[in-house]
Amino acid sequence: MMSRSYTNLLDLASGNFPAMGRERKRLPKIMSVPGNIAELDDDQTQSVMSDIPSSVSFDRMIIVANQLPLRATRASDNKGGWSFSWNEDSLLLQLKDGLPEDMEVFYVGSLKVSIDPGEQDDVSQLLLEKFRCVPTFLPPDILAKFYDGFCKRHLWPLFHYMLPFSAEQGGRFDRSLWEAYVSANKLFFQKVVEVINPDEDYIWIHDYHLMVLPTFLRRRFNRVRMGFFLHSSFPSSELYRTLPVREEILKALLNSDLIGFHTFDYARHFLSCCSRMLGLEYQSKRGYIGLEYYGRIIGIKIMPVGVHMGRIASVMRQTDEEGKIAELRHRFEGKTVLLGVDDLDIFKGIDLKFLAMEHMLKQHPKWKGKAVLVQIVNPARGRGVNIDEINVEIQESCKRINEEFGQPGYQPIVFIDSPISVSEKVAYYNIAECVVVTAMRDGMNLTPYDYIACRQGLSDSEAHLTSTGPKKSMLVISEFIGCSPSLSGAIRVNPWNTEATGEAMNEAISMVDSEKELRHEKHYRYVMRHDVAYWARSFLQDMGRICADHFRKRCWGIGFSFGFRVVALDPNFRKLSIAAIISAYTRAKTRAILLDYDGTVMPQNSILKSPSQEVVKILNTLCADPRNTVFIVSGRTRDSLSSWFSPCKKLGIAAEHGYFLRWSQKDDWEVCGQSSDFEWMHVAEPVMKLYTEATDGSSIEIKESALVWQYRDADLSFGSAQAKEMLDHLENVLANEPVSVKSGQFIVEVKPQGATKGFVAEKIFTSMAESGKQAEFILCIGDDRSDEDMFEIIGNAVSRNILSSKTVVFACTVGQKPSKATYYLDDPAEVISMLDSLAEASHPSFSSDEEKEESPS
Repeated sequence: MMSRSYTNLLDLASGNFPAMGRERKRLPKIMSVPGNIAELDDDQTQSVMSDIPSSVSFDRMIIVANQLPLRATRASDNKGGWSFSWNEDSLLLQLKDGLPEDMEVFYVGSLKVSIDPGEQDDVSQLLLEKFRCVPTFLPPDILAKFYDGFCKRHLWPLFHYMLPFSAEQGGRFDRSLWEAYVSANKLFFQKVVEVINPDEDYIWIHDYHLMVLPTFLRRRFNRVRMGFFLHSSFPSSELYRTLPVREEILKALLNSDLIGFHTFDYARHFLSCCSRMLGLEYQSKRGYIGLEYYGRIIGIKIMPVGVHMGRIASVMRQTDEEGKIAELRHRFEGKTVLLGVDDLDIFKGIDLKFLAMEHMLKQHPKWKGKAVLVQIVNPARGRGVNIDEINVEIQESCKRINEEFGQPGYQPIVFIDSPISVSEKVAYYNIAECVVVTAMRDGMNLTPYDYIACRQGLSDSEAHLTSTGPKKSMLVISEFIGCSPSLSGAIRVNPWNTEATGEAMNEAISMVDSEKELRHEKHYRYVMRHDVAYWARSFLQDMGRICADHFRKRCWGIGFSFGFRVVALDPNFRKLSIAAIISAYTRAKTRAILLDYDGTVMPQNSILKSPSQEVVKILNTLCADPRNTVFIVSGRTRDSLSSWFSPCKKLGIAAEHGYFLRWSQKDDWEVCGQSSDFEWMHVAEPVMKLYTEATDGSSIEIKESALVWQYRDADLSFGSAQAKEMLDHLENVLANEPVSVKSGQFIVEVKPQGATKGFVAEKIFTSMAESGKQAEFILCIGDDRSDEDMFEIIGNAVSRNILSSKTVVFACTVGQKPSKATYYLDDPAEVISMLDSLAEASHPSFSSDEEKEESPS
């Protein structure tokens, strides 16, 4: 029988996101969230949303990763206790050098070893007290499906551009593996909860194993400061979109505040996925890339990780003390050593490297007996796809090439697949003339960085410990690895082109020493400056910048399943109170009511665009009150609006964003734009037609005063690119015309200057004041960007003496989103309900048949 919490996780993974039930209460070992401990057991209803941060001034960092940076050993008889020590080669431990010295660092992750359930509490207490580590113990069935299953058979191949075309290539999508992935992520989340202080801590989540963890944390702690860094590559949208849970993972990542990638390519692919699948567009401001997501700005960080120079220097000293460098120099005396260091993985291209070596020996016989490729293979990290098959293929190629080109005392390929120490690797780096990396796809790959640092050696005072003389190194690297853009002096190759790779290897070891020295110097300067501490410090600084206003905004969570997100809005932004607006409405003697149409009184997704009888009745009742001036302010044409609202005799209409204005049905249309010359249309329309023909799914809407090019039904990436190009094109050809060219949501619009909803709102208020009816009550409602002009004018109207300081203003947007309005209503249904309440509050003695009030003109 499964536990209730586990069942909930399965519901969560399958798309059913119930309210998290009560779990066994557990007192945190480190902190307590203000309030009752019971509050920690509700994921949403008891979210920590304190508006004022704690008075405690120090910050802490909680680093969450699949594995803790620890080594674990046990007595050989398995009866003794566990012994733990830091893994000094772990990136997670090394990044501490980039964090402030007074910042406490806690680690949450799993152990590489299996701990008996009876020992887990003791081990947890030991690791917490001695290392500030909180271990996550995954049940064996979840661990197998989580790591070897979903991570290694679904995410890892996909993120390295491999699709499961057949069962032999990773198998079809298995929802039980996804459920295990979600279950594991929640177990990590529960461990974070044990140590978190949400008002003070930073959380830094690492890699693809924990991509849905941000949703769990954001759901519990709305304002927690959280970053995520992906150490793997991220595939193009064409590949990523094949993942059945693609949107769930994207939305989970967007619950982070900062998302980091090694290269711009990976970030670009992620942003493309957000655009194509979620309709989100990014913006670049002052060098920073950001995505606006329900009022929150999610930062996109592009920063390749570096190596720990101090750790490399320490290992080099140890290596020399053990005499390994001298031993290898003697062993390969008279030989030119090329080196490869790779994990046993189908994407590392080891077999391609061997074929390139074969080509070099065939085409350049001078290297027979002289050139040696030493290939070190690290053990596979998990039971990934086709590991056994690729190992057999590598072994066979190695054997065949050695048999063909080998001589007594000489083997062209030295294949090392047994575990070797870090100091031995450093010794090989030190003697190698060139390092060759032919990975078909790799997130970063720090082997070239390690090699460059080792070839530089130690400081002058310790130079005797390593090589003497000028420093030199050469790199032949795949153009498909993350470190490639940073190493401009390397010879970049397409690893599938084994002939070209073989020629590159020959070029590298044949190059004159002076050229090798220059390339080495350039690379070393970069590696030294952009080390792991620089990377961590830069990420923390960006996380602090992006989270600076967390406690200034009002935040609350909405949505179910992995559609959960936090809406962050200005503290003065609140839902419109019907009671408050009716109270102000009934007290006012003069009122102005300005309403957008589409998305405000008419749902955006409605096929029938004409107003309902209910809306017409409400508007007629409001217009019948002589204290009211009521306007529909829309981007639609005046013909459409006149036809739809023909029953509303006293309703004012501002069409085409205010270019045409009519106070009531008996009045003539006024032109509010600065020009009535539309010759510019003959210039703009051919340009738009050119882009329409080239952009499938786009169209042109021709209005009386404006031209609109929309690409909502086109490919979003191509449409967006075409829109930017068209914007520049139109701005150039219309530079001397009295028009404005603007881009909006999936549109590019050309319209006369001054034709904005803000301008028409100002005109209405001014006309009312000039006629002695200055508005004491203003209600302005809209839902999109064009309505923000009205909200802005209203916000500045008092300082410009357009409105009295005593005027009561209700600027209201539709939907909970960032806006210049002060209030919001959730949807058009709420807008109509509120207007109906105002209509009922109007003086009962007035009706459309009794009053013939003159409108101001």
